[in-house]
Amino acid sequence: MPSKTIDQLIINSPYEEPREYWKRDPSTKLFSRISGRRPAGYIRASDNSKALDDPGIFIELPLPNKIRPRVNAWRESGYPGVSGITKRLLEHWRDPEQRENRRLFFCQLEAIETLIWLAEGPSADRIGLDIPSDGGEFIRLCSKMATGSGKTIVMAMLIAWHILNKVAYPQDKRFSKNIFIVAPGLTVKNRLQVLIPGPNDYYKEFSLIPTGLEDSLRQGKVQVTNWHGLDWDSEERIAKRKSVDKRGALSDEAYVREVLEDMATAQNIVVINDEAHHAWRVAPKSPGSERSFRR
Repeated sequence: MPSKTIDQLIINSPYEEPREYWKRDPSTKLFSRISGRRPAGYIRASDNSKALDDPGIFIELPLPNKIRPRVNAWRESGYPGVSGITKRLLEHWRDPEQRENRRLFFCQLEAIETLIWLAEGPSADRIGLDIPSDGGEFIRLCSKMATGSGKTIVMAMLIAWHILNKVAYPQDKRFSKNIFIVAPGLTVKNRLQVLIPGPNDYYKEFSLIPTGLEDSLRQGKVQVTNWHGLDWDSEERIAKRKSVDKRGALSDEAYVREVLEDMATAQNIVVINDEAHHAWRVAPKSPGSERSFRR
């Protein structure tokens, strides 16, 4: 029965797909417990309402709602179409004997599975899906997760998936051994050092790598920077600056070397933009390098 208050806030297990959710009727302001998973979407404030309890208007996000059941069917079918390394990773991440006390959340597994499905799943599964582009040269995908749901672990899984596949299948252009991570600030940058393979990384702490693949992971390059490190002074910006520093702008090649360091000559780079709810920054293009970064 609908009620004015919610007597039980948490009604789903974090380790399983949500089975029910609370829904508020904007006209009666009553809550009902609805079976099924809440559709993807967001709430926009009502145009003419100034009340603090404005229920808002629900705006559906149709693309995630189309993708979710297809990824579910793909998972239940045993991940058809994926490489041997990918299949091994997916089974490892879901193996309860490997997880011990580090069991992964459903949202983490669904996030990485969706990204893998978009790259390796059967093309027939994606018929009718129109994933929009920004018009640029590079593929951009967004995985939206709630604060505290473990985005950094998903980033580690994404890195492992790319590097391990590239080491095993060096000619496969879908994968890369070069991972460039952009953080929104120095604090997050320092926190993301756990994504660089080493003594105290997340790959070991959360048992993300199957036994025997540790050496392969170390063959990749993972670099973490903050978005301020992408700042680029053009000749126009330098001309407007009142400074005794008369040095000119960096060339495209010099800028790429400064930002990408050891990856400056790489032909295939994966850019991971952590907390990507900010603006676009555009960097000069150099052969074999990424052109734009999102922060």
